[in-house]
Amino acid sequence: MKLGINGLGRIGKLSLWHHVGRRHFSEIVANVGREIGTGLHDLAAAIDRDSTYGRLSGYLYGGCQNRRVIEELDDRAGTMRINGVPVKILREARNPKDIAWKDNDVRLVVDTTGVFNDPTADPDGPRGALRGHLQAGAEKAILSAPFKIKEKGMTMPEDAITTVMGINGDDYIPSKHSLISAASCTTTCLSYMIKPLLDHIGADNLLSASMVTVHAATGSQQVLDRLPDSGAKDLRKNRSILNNIILTTTGAAQALPLVIPEMQSIGFIAESVRIPTNTGSIIVLVLNIQDEINDPFKRDKINAIYKEFAETSSYLLYSEAHNVSSDIIGMPFAAAIIEGTETHTRTANIKVNLARVCAGEGQPERIDVPVTQAVIYAWYDNEFGSYTNMLAERTISIAEQMV
Repeated sequence: MKLGINGLGRIGKLSLWHHVGRRHFSEIVANVGREIGTGLHDLAAAIDRDSTYGRLSGYLYGGCQNRRVIEELDDRAGTMRINGVPVKILREARNPKDIAWKDNDVRLVVDTTGVFNDPTADPDGPRGALRGHLQAGAEKAILSAPFKIKEKGMTMPEDAITTVMGINGDDYIPSKHSLISAASCTTTCLSYMIKPLLDHIGADNLLSASMVTVHAATGSQQVLDRLPDSGAKDLRKNRSILNNIILTTTGAAQALPLVIPEMQSIGFIAESVRIPTNTGSIIVLVLNIQDEINDPFKRDKINAIYKEFAETSSYLLYSEAHNVSSDIIGMPFAAAIIEGTETHTRTANIKVNLARVCAGEGQPERIDVPVTQAVIYAWYDNEFGSYTNMLAERTISIAEQMV
């Protein structure tokens, strides 16, 4: 089976790395929609080298390898062989409906461009749409970002679903779903922080939740300050990521209930801060839990829940290693790495004024409710080790269910 990848930016290129290493697909067809540099050799050089993760050969074979893994370049045909896997580069079309998936026998496409995120958009529209991949001959399109419906009043199409491997992967129905969002790096990590606790304490006992992701820079940010575009409302997006801590937004609060439906009934706030590092991010999660009087929800109990979950899940790691962000760059196959030494809890009796929430004779005016506030930290390599690894897992699992 062949795999199509639309876009060779950060997520597209690193997805290519994953798949030439795994060798699950017989061929990879990657669409860039334009000429790159002076020819295919320049594109091959961009694929082979990475400022964050080093050489492709080092990833494939360990250490500081410098062996040749990209061979048999044919600029006219747009073909090469990477780690023995045939790779074809398409350079003609940017609009998904015009990409030659059918001509190249591609049935499954991963769109990593970050442009086509609306599952309701018309594939014949002037700017193209994710659904255009289906019109071009693909049977399934996986999106490496959260869905974002732009038109108010539109609902999620029945053939679209958001999944995170190991959390709600079984919600995907091959006969029903043709557009699949793999959520985001932050939502993926967050889901592995929330799910173990919900399984243990139940959603009814989780009063509220909030999170902040301290997130590495992304390609959408500016290297140097520049003037805002016409109509721009957030002037911070035009400031240099090299020199600043920048407050921004995250869609994790909207995406998480699509993956963990129980979160729909829980008050949840999600914020994001961008910092001048190239990858390696951390989520600070704060939970308010209705607790037991005689058995409060202390730090050791929370860490024990994560340790137990990590023993049965290949996507969660528990660590007491006193990590810093560079330690988790490229850490393989971990959606989240719980920093167990930094789990903190505080239990107190919260006085609730019943007169403000209900009325009735014979009721006490106030009651004391034991509430534990828990602070939990989890690292994630927002590019390679966490997100594109999880995306590759999702891609292969879908391919295996296609007949």
